Amino acid sequence: MVRKASKHKAKNSSTRDTLKGARPSLWSRVKLFWTNKLQRSFSTNPHKSFKRSYREDYKRETPVPGIMHHIFASFKIIFKNWKLFLPLLVITVILNVVFVGIMSEANYVQFQDILDETSVQVAGGDIGNVAKAGLLLISTITTGGLSGESSEAATVFGVLIFLIVWLTTIFLLRHRLAKHKVKLRDGLYNAMTPLISTFLVFVVAVIQCVPIFILVIVYSAAVQTEFLATPFYALVFFIFAALMILLSGYLLSSSLMAFVAVSAPGLYPMKALRTASDLMMGRRVKFIIRLIALVITLALVWVIVMLPLIVFDLFMKTFEWTEGIPFVPICLTVMTSFTYIYVATYLYLYYRWMLEVVE
Repeated sequence: MVRKASKHKAKNSSTRDTLKGARPSLWSRVKLFWTNKLQRSFSTNPHKSFKRSYREDYKRETPVPGIMHHIFASFKIIFKNWKLFLPLLVITVILNVVFVGIMSEANYVQFQDILDETSVQVAGGDIGNVAKAGLLLISTITTGGLSGESSEAATVFGVLIFLIVWLTTIFLLRHRLAKHKVKLRDGLYNAMTPLISTFLVFVVAVIQCVPIFILVIVYSAAVQTEFLATPFYALVFFIFAALMILLSGYLLSSSLMAFVAVSAPGLYPMKALRTASDLMMGRRVKFIIRLIALVITLALVWVIVMLPLIVFDLFMKTFEWTEGIPFVPICLTVMTSFTYIYVATYLYLYYRWMLEVVE
């Protein structure tokens, strides 16, 4: 008995000495780290392996309200809390005018003159005011004439203003939906805590847009060299464009949710990206459909709001004393600021519904 006890004691002491003194090799630690990480990943995402994943393994139900309810709920919560969002809209417009600039009235008048000359040549000058207003709106947006002269400083200020409006809107929504009394001052002072984290997620989203940037460069080169004149080459380019758009859309679908997730205090950007990726796994197609609905809704709102304003401006410009008043450029800036608020509200509501599903 004494011999067995001494042998058992010696064995325990040698094991304890091994655990104390001997350190695992670097390869063992790396192997253990990736083994644990892959096990956690496989529990949530079955696609991170070379094994075939069946639809039953990754099909995830999303019992959230429909698209139409989502669109009108976003409008309802903004208009219901207009005392919060109207001052935020005014502040955003002022910041854009001061730091970014608006489209100059001279450029807008130049658009009108070019359109008048084109209408005389094409339609004999019989183009109506509504059609003219629609063409002015489309040309202004597509040519990037919503703001003043684009410079590096204006671009930086534009990004910062967008992030400030984004974080402030989500902060106000989070507290209003939780039935807390909150003022705009609280949002402007307290919502800026995750500004750096949000900016890092924004940088990741820009990197994920690189396939689209490459597509734009290739398209411009193909147009200049008449590469698309051949049907076969046009088909090849179409397939290439579809793949680039799908790649960026797949990556950005989770990054947009990470924009909302990173606004939570104490959440680091990489953790927000991983959380959003796991949350959107198996739900990306439905989310992209909602993004398409968002774009269509904003396009309709812009047409419904801006067309009467442009027609009114065309009528008022018949009086000499109204020349030089940047009425339409200011309206374009207001609509751009409202778009920031609405997009933040739309995505935050969807993120909140997704969290309720997970819980």
